[in-house]
This record gives sequence, C-alpha cells and structure tokens, in this order.
Amino acid sequence: MKQSMRSYILNFIIILGFTAAVLWFALKDNFHSIMELIGNIPFLWLIVILGWGIVYAGVIGLILTVLTRRYHKQYTFLQGFQNALVGYFFSGITPSATGGQFAQAYIFKKQGIKLTEGASILWADFIIYQTVMMVYVTVLFLMRSAYYMEIVGTWFWAIIVGYLVNVGVIALLWTMALFPKLYVWLSQRMVSLLAKLHLVKDKEKTLSSWKLQVEGFTNEIKQIRHEHRLIVKAVLLNVLRMTIQLTLPFVIARSLGLPLGWDKLIDSMALASFVLMVNAFFPVPGASGGTEFAFTQLYIFLVGPGAAASSIMILWRFSTYHIVLIAGAFVFLYLKHRYDNEKYKKQAIIEEVTS
Repeated sequence: MKQSMRSYILNFIIILGFTAAVLWFALKDNFHSIMELIGNIPFLWLIVILGWGIVYAGVIGLILTVLTRRYHKQYTFLQGFQNALVGYFFSGITPSATGGQFAQAYIFKKQGIKLTEGASILWADFIIYQTVMMVYVTVLFLMRSAYYMEIVGTWFWAIIVGYLVNVGVIALLWTMALFPKLYVWLSQRMVSLLAKLHLVKDKEKTLSSWKLQVEGFTNEIKQIRHEHRLIVKAVLLNVLRMTIQLTLPFVIARSLGLPLGWDKLIDSMALASFVLMVNAFFPVPGASGGTEFAFTQLYIFLVGPGAAASSIMILWRFSTYHIVLIAGAFVFLYLKHRYDNEKYKKQAIIEEVTS
C-alpha cells in the first residue's frame, strides 16, 4: 500500500512538473494576450467549457451502465458515472493510463459485480470504444487527407505512426477474440522468454493471469456478438462520446471570439483526433507535457501562431483532464470511505453475533 502511495505521489509530481513546464512555454511570450482572450469569454460559455469534460465522463458512465445491465438490471447510471470518474482518475495518474481498468474492476466488485463480469464489461467497453475511435479518426482523415498532409508537415509522420499503433491494438484485440488459442500459445512463449531474462518473477502466475483474461475477453465477445441492439446502442453512445471529445476545441475557439467559421468544424475535429494519435508517444501519466505541446503545435495550423492556439489548449486541457481528474479523486475517496465503513459495520455485526 505504501509503495502504491509513493508511486501515485511521484506520478502527481510528474504531472504537475510537465504541466507547469508546458504552461510556462505557452504563456511566456503571450501572457497578456492569452489572459485577455480567456478573460473575455462570456461567463455562461466558461461554465459550459469547464463542464464539458464532466459531460464526457457522464457518457462513459452511461456506456458502462448499458453494458453492465446485461448482468444486473438494477445497475444505476449514478454507479456507472462514479465508476467512469474513478477510472478516469486512475488512468490520468498512471503511466500509459494502465491503472484505470484495475480501479474500475475494484469499484465494480464493491458495487456487487463479480470480478469476471466486471472484467468482461471493461473488455467490451474497451474494444467497442477503440474500434469506434479508429473508424471515426479514419473517416475524418479521409475527408480531407491531402489538405491535412499538407498543413501538418512533419507532424504527419508522428500522426501516422500513432495511428498504426492504435490499429495494432485493434488487430491484437480481434486476434484474441477470433484466435484465443493462438494468443495463449504466443503468450506462453513470450512469458517463458521474459522469465529466462528474469523480467517475470512468477511464470506460472503470469501465465494463469493471461489465460484467465483471454478466456474472459473471448467469452464476452461470443456472448455480446448476438446482442445486436446492445451493440448498436453501445456504438452510437461511443460515437457521441467521440463527438463530444473532438468538438470541444472548436467550441472554445468560438467562445474566444476567434474568426473560425462553421466550415472549419471538421478540420478542428480532425486536428483533435490527431492529438489522440500522437498521444501514443507519451507514456507519462496523463500524457502530460506531450499532449499540450502536440495540441498547440497542431492547432497553430488552424488558428495561426500566437495567443490563440495556447488559449484554446489551456481551456481544453483544464476541462478534459484536470477538472475530471479532481472530480474522480473526490469520488474515489468518497467511495473508499463508504465501502470501508460498510466493511467495518459488517465485521462489528459478525463479532457481535459470534460473541
């Protein structure tokens, strides 16, 4: 527990350090112009922008609710929303967002969902989201591919490599789903090699864990593929999820009073999707530093150099990362306190009955 706490504290320090560095670079040349732009946003629009990330997390919560009700009809949206916020928090403070699903599995268990069911739900959510995201990004890029290749310059190759990494993830997931025995066989060879290199301590435990995960994932795919209405609903909600995620920079630009017409909406969404692809190169917690830098550099092609791109980035990042991260932290602390109290009460009742 102490080791985990030290790790989280270190990750927070890394996040703060990278964020401070990026803000310094963003503000150092255009501080007064950026503050003036942000200060002139109508108050109502500022509330909408700052709440945008919470709405996005709410859609994730709704998706989790829809998927979970396959197992438990009484599962509520509030439970799904809480789970989404906790997942967002742990994804945001762990390298490459590796801690999110483990935290969500923990919350599912505390909400009365079996670990196997929770793992299946998270697998289904991940593969549907990842598939929808890649289709969405592909469509955006193909709409004006020649134009984007021209304006982003050398960033194009980073975007392509990030895109291929995400395609590789999708290919791996579907390989696991369609050929689970092959994947288990490959995993055994890989774990054996890592064990010989002393990179894996407990070979049998690791193999057992891999096999259990693959079986759970495969079973979920087999079950869900026959539930067409559920798949359509989950896909549509993920399209909404992506739309909310990618339209925020355009909304911010309009609220700042920048001369960005509606004809630039698709271009703005495409650039936001390219930032998602480039994030594959930033394994630090929350992709801090790299995300902000990539966003600013890409949006310069749309709104020009100077204060505009930095102003959009600051509001976008604060809304989609920092506010949701803080909300997720408070929700996790509240839930942990509540679950601990319930545990102590049960123990007290058992002790009273047995005494």
